[in-house]
Amino acid sequence: MKVVDPQGRTWRVSRRWMPWRRKTRFGSWGDGPVFSGSLGDDPISAIIGVVLLILFIPVLVLGLVVALEMLLLLLVLPFAVVGRMLLGRHWWVEVREGWTFAWETEGGGWSDSGRAIDQIAQGLRQGMPPWQAAGPPVVGGRPPHGQPPPPV
Repeated sequence: MKVVDPQGRTWRVSRRWMPWRRKTRFGSWGDGPVFSGSLGDDPISAIIGVVLLILFIPVLVLGLVVALEMLLLLLVLPFAVVGRMLLGRHWWVEVREGWTFAWETEGGGWSDSGRAIDQIAQGLRQGMPPWQAAGPPVVGGRPPHGQPPPPV
């Protein structure tokens, strides 16, 4: 659920489908240099090409790591969903400011986590921080097990 608070910040409140949050990230794609044409066939061009290749290797490795993590997520997703449905695993409600992780709490079952999402979104609309927006216990009479608020 996408929410805008009184200060104009955009928050996203949703269930976390996987047992973990993604760790790898790409920066912005449009900031790199743009090369067009060919380097040529002289020795200086070959040296420039080798240097550019060496500089490009970390980008290739990072791309491979991200692709492998995405493949792992796609392979684990069906088992995670079935495990949550059949084994009664609790859903985690995740709050992101824009796309940056801000806070999470245990949301309970499917309907409990839906109510927690609505409650947190309503609090964010009123200008509360997410850990205050979670409010009183949402999950079956127990207090939420979220992370403590960040230091002020």
